Amino acid sequence: MDRRSILKHAGIAGVLAAGAAPAVHAQAAIRWRLASSFPKALDTIYGAAEVFAEKVNAMSGGKFVVSVHPAGELMPAFGIVDGVQQGTVEAGHTAPYYYFGKDDTFAMGTAIPFGLNSRQLTAWYFDGNGMKLFREFYDKYNIINFPGGNTGAQMGGWYRKEIKGVADIKGLKMRIGGFAGKVLTRMGGVPQNIPGGEIYQALEKGTIDATEWVGPYDDEKLGFYKVAKNYYYPGWWEGGAQLDFYINKAAFNALSKENQAIVEAATAYAHTEMQARYDARNPQAIKRLVANGAKVLPFPKAVMDEAFKQSMSLYTELNDTNPAWKKIYSDYSAFRKDANVWFRFTEANFDSFMQRQKL
Repeated sequence: MDRRSILKHAGIAGVLAAGAAPAVHAQAAIRWRLASSFPKALDTIYGAAEVFAEKVNAMSGGKFVVSVHPAGELMPAFGIVDGVQQGTVEAGHTAPYYYFGKDDTFAMGTAIPFGLNSRQLTAWYFDGNGMKLFREFYDKYNIINFPGGNTGAQMGGWYRKEIKGVADIKGLKMRIGGFAGKVLTRMGGVPQNIPGGEIYQALEKGTIDATEWVGPYDDEKLGFYKVAKNYYYPGWWEGGAQLDFYINKAAFNALSKENQAIVEAATAYAHTEMQARYDARNPQAIKRLVANGAKVLPFPKAVMDEAFKQSMSLYTELNDTNPAWKKIYSDYSAFRKDANVWFRFTEANFDSFMQRQKL
């Protein structure tokens, strides 16, 4: 029996039985580049992108490879939106609030002063309207977003001099992440938006008087305690700071449904693991910082009250001037109100009780 007869009459089972293998065209491997806003030394925040890439590779059996590039290698730390939007890279990992200069609405994608905590923000994104609203917002930037980690509530930063009242904020040159600088300005401070890898030198040289980054684990790595000893809490501007994976819309739509699902699953895994790392590593790090001379201090109530007042005033102004902000913030603020009522009964009371116990 000749080969054509086998193919015509026997079907695939007959082909295999006859030992004649059909031609198979191997699918070409998918290769993406991901640009990070963070230096490689920060294994928690930069590491989330590496976790994402590892999971994509594993779930695809090595057929979908994502290379991860630290800030400055492919583009500047704050160039991710432009790079992804233009298709220079297929993906980026960044803090949305870095791009508030394009539109203040970006800030809600990470954290705004006196906003949602990490669990509330995740709830709003995954089971509220957060994801839907931001997908609509990012569409004009040719971006599809996925939550990409959370730091949890942050510390309030490192200061050369103690902050004893609102007057001490006036004239203070502080590196502070993105949008929160608007509130600092209203309080008389002078915000500086500096990438993570450049902060230590600015603080050491006296270019800035204070800085915030994330919390003990990262702050220890960056060495801030060596040049500024006063370590304040809480970071009222970042009650739960979320990172995002930005995916170029055309690149994502070109994927098969299976690979789109892999991207979604890998980002969700990285999102969870990033905060787990911070929550596991910060407790020991703050002990080491104190042992090295850090003075851990609460912000005075007057400073907290003024910051809250100025934040709420700013949001009212943005509601009046920015339709995109108003659309998302109206839903965000309603969710925040209900979530805080619920947490008042449960999380807040449980945590308050436990933190007064001798364990």
